[in-house]
Amino acid sequence: MNIRLLTKISVLSLTVALSAGMVGCKKKTHPTGVGPGLGTEGTGPVVVAPPTEPGAMGQRIGNLSQRNQPPRLAADTVHFAFDSSVVNPSERPKLDDMAAYMREKPNDVITIEGHCDERGTAEYNRSLGERRAQACREYLTSTGIDGNKLQTISYGKEKPADLGHGEEAWAKNRRAEFIITGQ
Repeated sequence: MNIRLLTKISVLSLTVALSAGMVGCKKKTHPTGVGPGLGTEGTGPVVVAPPTEPGAMGQRIGNLSQRNQPPRLAADTVHFAFDSSVVNPSERPKLDDMAAYMREKPNDVITIEGHCDERGTAEYNRSLGERRAQACREYLTSTGIDGNKLQTISYGKEKPADLGHGEEAWAKNRRAEFIITGQ
């Protein structure tokens, strides 16, 4: 064999080996878990929050949250009827508790997230989720809470609480959640 043929074979072998090695490589992601390959592209707002320490913005009403995400005041999740943004009388005590919490912590800024079940278009559900968040905001401001301390966002059907496909799951997904987003 001549030198040229050996060089070509060596280069080809090296190329094949490197290509095979790269196929097995896994995409690296950000340490928070948000990044390429995790299905976050095009799914709406992605919020990466700094870790919270127990007792420092990590408290929930009724629970203590120790997860590395904005603390959700989950005990006060307000649920809605199908295709409705009206706060049911049975859900008003939860908003009254939220108002009491905000009077105790007047420096906290709360984001009210509106959510929907999987039925309906993405556009319709974003609009309905916004109306649900706004309904909660309006109720809280009617009790004297400073509207400047309340923000709203709609995720529509993008962040279900329950991934099921029946009425029980859908009822859990038709909701507004409250998150401490600042002080």
